[in-house]
Amino acid sequence: MSTHPHSPALLVLSHLRWDFVFQRPQHLLTRAAQSRRVYYIEEPIFGEHADELRCTQGPGGVTVCKPYIEVGHSAAESQCRTAALVQQLVQEQGLTEYDLWVYTPMEWPVVAGLSPRVTVYDCMDELANFRGAPPELRERERQLFAQADVVFTGGHRLFEAKREQHPNVHPFPSSVEVSHFAQAREHHLDPADQADIPHPRLGFFGVIDERFDTSLMAELAQRRPEWHFVLIGPVVKIDESELPRAANLHYLGKKSYAELPVYLSGWDLALLPFARNEATEFISPTKTPEYLAAGVPVVSTGIRDVVQPYGAQDLVRIADGPDAFEAACAAALAEAQTPAAAVRQGHADAFLSGLSWDQTWQDMAALIEKDALAKLSGQRGVQGSEVQSGAADD
Repeated sequence: MSTHPHSPALLVLSHLRWDFVFQRPQHLLTRAAQSRRVYYIEEPIFGEHADELRCTQGPGGVTVCKPYIEVGHSAAESQCRTAALVQQLVQEQGLTEYDLWVYTPMEWPVVAGLSPRVTVYDCMDELANFRGAPPELRERERQLFAQADVVFTGGHRLFEAKREQHPNVHPFPSSVEVSHFAQAREHHLDPADQADIPHPRLGFFGVIDERFDTSLMAELAQRRPEWHFVLIGPVVKIDESELPRAANLHYLGKKSYAELPVYLSGWDLALLPFARNEATEFISPTKTPEYLAAGVPVVSTGIRDVVQPYGAQDLVRIADGPDAFEAACAAALAEAQTPAAAVRQGHADAFLSGLSWDQTWQDMAALIEKDALAKLSGQRGVQGSEVQSGAADD
């Protein structure tokens, strides 16, 4: 286990499995692990076993901690048992100074008894709007707001909502590893499961859940049998029977972060076919800048954090409803390999030059240290600002 004796450790409480999809937490926390010990505490796994915290360190330097909790107890008792394991971790690892980073307000009781230097709430989504969200979640978030020293949001729409609930909120929309996705601009042999899919290929990668507009996808597939839709990602919280089926709809399942550029290199168009519902009101899709970095034209529904800035700067075509979305896709395909396409991509590359997860983490870390110093001097953090460097201009 790597150690950084002069930097406070970072305890992270998350609702997402570390090995699920490589997204915002993984981007940020692997960078945090370069300068401090990071412990990523997942939600419990219940079963016929004694309580135990199993910790492993992956190649990114983050120690992933899985609580195994004996089944059969109330939710409150199970959280008490998890809290005891976390307290034990702090003691055994000798964490005399550490910061707390929370993704899941629902699990706030697990860490409420800790004594961190700084408490961070990285509010990457409006979880209370997601399908199956427990009714207690909003009250738990209120408790977390009362204790958090600084709040980060996953987008500007979410910032607008949360700044009314805390005095120290800062927007950090999705960023991108440009060099990773720029590999898609090179020639690659198609992966075996994509090789036989005809062109034009219109692709999507990400979690397929209630945010994915299945009716839009079904309508497009029916209207345009000559277009082939490549859909990559795990299906979560919806039954696979709810997914539209057609000869030109190709579900390839979950792929690793490392594999994505190779799939993207074989696409003619990238899609953000999100439904317009409560679950998508506050999202800031990480895949927007990733698609653009790959050099693939993009069509999206009117998600607020895609419209501004990507749609406003004509980097992404925005369209709602089957008629408009179909027309936008047709226009993007027709523009391919033209001077106009090169100009559009040049503007996208210029925009992306100001984004990086490295810069996002540096800006976040600076705010954490600023708040730590303010606490030492007896001052609370000042009102958050919409203006941050790097990704926060997104």
